[in-house]
Amino acid sequence: MPRSTTAGLRSAWLAQAQSHPLVTGGLMLGVLVVGWLCASSIYEAFTGSNRGHVGLAVAGGFAGFCATALGALIAGVFGRVSPRAQDSMLGFAAGMMLAASAFSLILPGLDAAQTLVGSGPAAAGVVVLGMALGVLLMLGLDYFTPHMHAQSGLRGPESARVNGVWLFVLTIVLHNLPEGMAVGVSLSNGDLGVGLPLTSAIAIQDIPEGLAVAVALRAIGLTRRQAVLIAIGSGLMEPLGALIGVGMASGYALAYPVSMGLAAGAMIFVVSHEVIPETHRNGHETFATVGLMIGFGVMMFLDTALG
Repeated sequence: MPRSTTAGLRSAWLAQAQSHPLVTGGLMLGVLVVGWLCASSIYEAFTGSNRGHVGLAVAGGFAGFCATALGALIAGVFGRVSPRAQDSMLGFAAGMMLAASAFSLILPGLDAAQTLVGSGPAAAGVVVLGMALGVLLMLGLDYFTPHMHAQSGLRGPESARVNGVWLFVLTIVLHNLPEGMAVGVSLSNGDLGVGLPLTSAIAIQDIPEGLAVAVALRAIGLTRRQAVLIAIGSGLMEPLGALIGVGMASGYALAYPVSMGLAAGAMIFVVSHEVIPETHRNGHETFATVGLMIGFGVMMFLDTALG
């Protein structure tokens, strides 16, 4: 970004923080908790027997990257996809993300928390605390990151001065980061019964997402090659998010269910805040909803078959 834009962003961030103190506090709390969890477990995560778990998490993140790249390449080959097909595919992705949050994050998180605290209500409280932290983190990033919403348009400080390509890139970052974190958290203890269904679901739904991103970039004037390359690059957020996720969940025993809840809360926020509004803005609500239900069912099947 130009230096003038960067300086303007700093001033705008300060103004944004002053005008939204609660959101600012929530973002700072979320970042501090994630940083503390990662810092407290960095030795455990990257030494001894846990080293293999890090490898699994990174491999899961790269599976999402490869799936995103595949979707982008499909868009490059076919050039144009009808809005109805895009909305149906994004609805399918939303359904898989919702089901993955429930079956592969929240339920295993509840089981793990109950083993540690010995009480159902207390276990639910632990996971809900994690979900709240995930929502605070994503809400803060949504307020402070210049990006573009499907229905409400430009969001974040100085977004009107940021190049349209950068707005899309930052939007994709907000979308892909919690997916990678979810993969990392689910594989942080080496339990493939939890991690494999979720990683498979994320990878499957990344294909239509990568396609949709490439098509959207073409719509704002990029060449087919530029759109495909940027869409492929956006998938790199998944292995990075996976590293953050495995770092969060590898320390204290209670960090695992808290991190499961955090990843679930972040993913549900993205689905409700970004994906579903995108699928409904072109008048294809029925097709998007059918796609969502199919995606939910596919993820439920994967969780049963691979878990």
